[in-house]
Amino acid sequence: MEIEPLKQAALAELKSAADLAALEQAKGSWLGPNGKFTAAAKQLGALPKEERPAAGKLINQAKIELESALAERRSELELKSALPKEATDFTLPGRRRSLGKLHPLTQVTEDIVRSFRKLGFAVADGPEIEDEYHCFDALNTPADHPARDAQDTFYLNSEERALLRTHTSSVQIRVMEKQQPPVRIIVPGRVYRRDNPDATHNPTFQQIEGLYVDRGVTVGDLKGTVEFVFKELLGEEIKIRFRPHYFSYTEPSYEIDFSSALTRKMGKEWLEIAGCGMVHPQVFEKVGYDPETWSGWAFGFGIERIAMIRYNISDIRLFYENDVRFLRQF
Repeated sequence: MEIEPLKQAALAELKSAADLAALEQAKGSWLGPNGKFTAAAKQLGALPKEERPAAGKLINQAKIELESALAERRSELELKSALPKEATDFTLPGRRRSLGKLHPLTQVTEDIVRSFRKLGFAVADGPEIEDEYHCFDALNTPADHPARDAQDTFYLNSEERALLRTHTSSVQIRVMEKQQPPVRIIVPGRVYRRDNPDATHNPTFQQIEGLYVDRGVTVGDLKGTVEFVFKELLGEEIKIRFRPHYFSYTEPSYEIDFSSALTRKMGKEWLEIAGCGMVHPQVFEKVGYDPETWSGWAFGFGIERIAMIRYNISDIRLFYENDVRFLRQF
């Protein structure tokens, strides 16, 4: 049995394989079940008894050499296939992968949350698909209020009159239903109203509200909190004023205006920024709080409005167009 010539022929073919496909073909033709070397090994039983040990030893050694050559050539070809098809110029400047950034609205939201956390507020969350009770009834909003009209609210087709929440105030009701005072929460989240998109309106926008309920809470606590938060967000130089207003779920109610170099640059001395007030006694009664024992304040504002003021952005729609040229500036 001529083992050595077979081995040399197999080694030559394995080492000269041009690619991995050719290598696999060579492996099959020599070491496969029907391969030439395999066929030679099967002839071992036909040899005289005294020749079998020496022939078996030669076959085993040859097989080890062939498998070693196969593994070595496979490693060479895998490395070759992984190399770039064109030569690399290592003198060129390096290219770094660009890092992503948080959306500007997310950045502003996190800054607002950070300011409230300094005052001991916790973050609360609730469903965006709401019912009329939590969105309107429990907030002392009468059935004939314009906000409940289909022109302002997105109602879903269901028997329960489900709707997309028009403000995050509904979460305040859900929190007060589940726990007794004191309550100190902020509620950031997405809200929906049937507005036609323009430079200052969008059907979907972000809102954040604060609620503080305890014994002896006054308008003074409200004003102090508002001034602290907005000075942290917009700078120490801003001025804040409160104007009487009407909200169905607070009494008394106020609009909050602010004045700064930015508003004067816009040609306005004062710019409306938020709404607030002392929680209406009827709201407390709806959630089972005794209005003779507990008092509290609530205020809310649009996060887009803060971002537009902070970054001097003139059109709210820019936040939702997903144009990376705009977003990577922040």
